[in-house]
Amino acid sequence: MTILAYLIPISLFLGGLGLVFFVYTVKSNQYDDPEGDARRILSDEYDDHPKR
Repeated sequence: MTILAYLIPISLFLGGLGLVFFVYTVKSNQYDDPEGDARRILSDEYDDHPKR
């Protein structure tokens, strides 16, 4: 039972760390265009020669 005294704070810390990184990714706009790639992959227009 004493192992729970170590495991619970460690799991809370790691969960909080994950939450902090998730909030950081949301604030840095990494999830801005989730639909764009889905539409681009289904498009018939292939860009073999990209503009420079």
